Amino acid sequence: MGATTHAAGRLERSANAADSRFKSTRRRTIEFCAQLTPEDMMVQSCPESSPAKWHLAHTTWFFESFVLREFLPGYRVFNEDFVWLFNSYYQSFSAIPEKRLRASFSRPGLEEILRYREHVDRAIELLLENNPAPEAVQRIELGANHEEQHQELLLTDILHAFYSNPLRPAYLRDASRADSAASFGAQKMVWLSFAPGLCESGHSGDGFCFDNELKRHRVWLDPYKLASRLTTCGEFAEFIDDGGYEKPELWLSAGWDAVKANGWRAPLYWTGTDRARRDGSWAVFTLRGEFPLDEVKDSPVSQVSYFEADAFARWAGMRLPTEFEWETAASSAPVEGNLLDTGNLLPMPQCGVSSLFGDCWQWTASAYLAYPGFKALEGSLGEYNGKFMSGQMVLRGGSCVTPAAHIRSTYRNFFTPETRWQFSGIRLAQ
Repeated sequence: MGATTHAAGRLERSANAADSRFKSTRRRTIEFCAQLTPEDMMVQSCPESSPAKWHLAHTTWFFESFVLREFLPGYRVFNEDFVWLFNSYYQSFSAIPEKRLRASFSRPGLEEILRYREHVDRAIELLLENNPAPEAVQRIELGANHEEQHQELLLTDILHAFYSNPLRPAYLRDASRADSAASFGAQKMVWLSFAPGLCESGHSGDGFCFDNELKRHRVWLDPYKLASRLTTCGEFAEFIDDGGYEKPELWLSAGWDAVKANGWRAPLYWTGTDRARRDGSWAVFTLRGEFPLDEVKDSPVSQVSYFEADAFARWAGMRLPTEFEWETAASSAPVEGNLLDTGNLLPMPQCGVSSLFGDCWQWTASAYLAYPGFKALEGSLGEYNGKFMSGQMVLRGGSCVTPAAHIRSTYRNFFTPETRWQFSGIRLAQ
């Protein structure tokens, strides 16, 4: 069998895989929105978040803009205004509406956004049925991964929107999984030891990855230890009870400024009256409703900023791991844990075999910077990751709202150090 035949077979398999990933991803986004009212889908409760309706439109815009307009002959855009209206941050592509005003987009209505999705879905199916160029297949795969990122953001934004609502509605009222969390104790923390040596970091290039995971390179690591599990709500409550938010010596200067400016006294979704806070009777708000701290004390603490994670580590006499320490530890570990596919939608007590993946994204001590030899994608897609390599910190491991097929040991998430609305937690190192 000749090389051309082999190449054609690989392309067909790649197109089939892209088609399957595309369909399942698009379907799952709609399923997440089935729990929401049209009014829910208009809420933008903080400048960092976006309305659910916007997520539906923007992920569709991505396929239209970077796949269909370039690779499907004769394709006609659904609406010329959508070309700029649902652009997020691609400055070289088109005009961009101000992000904080996305909740004001009452028009187009939800029905038109759903027609937009159907229009683009049919066009992608047509493209995949007609011997697409390899670059088109790769961009469909990129688009599916981009939409999986927005599935996580959508659930994160819904949590903040419902928390901001005085009624505190639950996204899912069936709390059977969450209730079961109270029946488990936290796994005993042990320290996993790693020998010094020269380690490989970054993606190999075999299979899909984002450009910020490249190029694979070598890093020297001194001996270190990593906690076998994430820091729990109960452990973080001890930090609060010991006056952790009142001791400037525990905080980076910018972190202490954030504490004072924002009145931080606990993780984002911890609530309670002043008296309840004094005696430790906090409640924790989740996608499955609000739970007394006692019921979730063995679950990983979530929705903490890098500044809070760093202060807690210093209070505990430990530190945060570097992203390279974390990746080396996770490189041979199975990608399994409390990820989106479990359906839990909230951090759960880590029981049994420890996992480096799931529950909460883990803050690292590493600034988000380019790897040696990094090269952004050409054209507007080059703005996807590279332009943010300043003033951000790296997180690893995925969360309870990260699709399992989306995460890997080399995956680099990143946010500014004051970010708290994400499912972000703490794994200690020493």
